[in-house]
Amino acid sequence: MKSEEFGQNHCGVGKCLYLCSRNVLKQKKMGIVIGIDVGISTTKIVGLKDGRVTAPTRITAADPITSLYGAFGKYLHDNDVDLQDVEQVMLTGVGSGYIKGSVYGLPTQKVEEFVADGLGARYESKLDHTIVVSMGTGTSFVVCNGSDMRHIGGIGIGGGTLAGLSRLLLNTSDIKAVSALAMQANVKNLNLLIGDISAEPLPNLPMDATASILAKAKSDATKEDIAAGIISMVLQTIGSAAWLASRGSDIRDFVLIGNLTLLPQCRDVFPPLEKLYNIRYHIPKYSQYCTAIGAALSYKQKAGLSA
Repeated sequence: MKSEEFGQNHCGVGKCLYLCSRNVLKQKKMGIVIGIDVGISTTKIVGLKDGRVTAPTRITAADPITSLYGAFGKYLHDNDVDLQDVEQVMLTGVGSGYIKGSVYGLPTQKVEEFVADGLGARYESKLDHTIVVSMGTGTSFVVCNGSDMRHIGGIGIGGGTLAGLSRLLLNTSDIKAVSALAMQANVKNLNLLIGDISAEPLPNLPMDATASILAKAKSDATKEDIAAGIISMVLQTIGSAAWLASRGSDIRDFVLIGNLTLLPQCRDVFPPLEKLYNIRYHIPKYSQYCTAIGAALSYKQKAGLSA
């Protein structure tokens, strides 16, 4: 082979290697970003690729480590995803503190849960001037004004309250079972309404507004009524607390996220509160996965990439 031919071939090989490396980097850049919301026993996982949320999954296990790897393994298996297809893993949630180092040897970062709440809720609801109401074990409130997101507090009432009271009063913490019982009840048998104590509406309080939760409960109340009363108390308290958190601002929209948004009773409890306070509650499509979605989005934000 002549020296000039060798030089040409050598340059061709170099160019080929260069283009291949660019393709590899491009594929890496366009990989799937995994967002994982790690709870103490339940982990939620989503993938984010090309601006779309893919295959939200949740796993419940005895501890955070088991639920994390169980959820990740299930996501990879169910969606036929290889580890090399994953660009980044983003962790959030109270259980993420138990995770040290990388996950499956992949690039791994952590993001503050309140930031993830705001990013995920904004992405799913398309609202950027709102209060995010994260209904988890307790409930937190995050104000979103565009890219400015601030945790402004919360209350110790949420899914944990519902589960605890159900254990005490109904001998179960199966929320689905409690919700099914409540569907067969009439919450008016337990809650005292304005119409029960006044012959006419009070200022800004219609006759069907709740005056006192569980005030009419009797010692022989049925399990169905008890279930309805517990759920009504938790959801009404959260809804009213969210409105109170907005006082002093012009915010009229509230995005509800977390597992409690799946309760069918939300359809009964929140519309009357909207009418009472002249506000709007929004429950996005992937409301229970918003925190995991926000975790994935935070990487795109940090990297300066489009979601």
